[in-house]
Amino acid sequence: MTYGDYQQLFDYILSKRHAEHPYDDEHYMNYTRLNQARMKRWDKQLELSEALVGTIKSIRNKQHWIIITEPWCGDAAHILPFLMRLVQHNPLITYELQLRDSPPFLITAYLTDGSKSIPKLIVRDQTGNDIFSWGPRPKGAQALFYGLRAQKADFETSKVALQQWYNTDKGKSLCNELSALFTQPSNSSQDS
Repeated sequence: MTYGDYQQLFDYILSKRHAEHPYDDEHYMNYTRLNQARMKRWDKQLELSEALVGTIKSIRNKQHWIIITEPWCGDAAHILPFLMRLVQHNPLITYELQLRDSPPFLITAYLTDGSKSIPKLIVRDQTGNDIFSWGPRPKGAQALFYGLRAQKADFETSKVALQQWYNTDKGKSLCNELSALFTQPSNSSQDS
């Protein structure tokens, strides 16, 4: 699905015509409503690092990005707008969004510590081979998440702490991590 399709999925879910699991749970509806607002905010105000934009523009071979996500995922709401803005900087990059909990269930091949953590970015070359995968969140946010889990923090405390982390970071960690991945010598999809 495209980003536009994904945004329409939010509208469909939030119209309350959609009562399938997990959206029959009011908590999931609230997460989805909040995530839609987050994505709209990021779409308006996000800033990409010049280094990352330059790196993306320098890609000279076709790439296909697969992004595994779900509307209820808070991390995805903070990350997906950045990825969508990046693909606009190089016509050689195509993308698709896949839902974690729907076929083809690609997430099962890209687990994080045994879990189906999302979002997940899979970057493939023109022959369909993986160049790298990234996710579910920047290292700083992941460290915070692990720390909160070790402290047995409740969901609300964790949600607020991660939201504050993303708001303070403003996408800088994501941009730095992706820039490093795209400039690795093993990335054969760029000019040398």
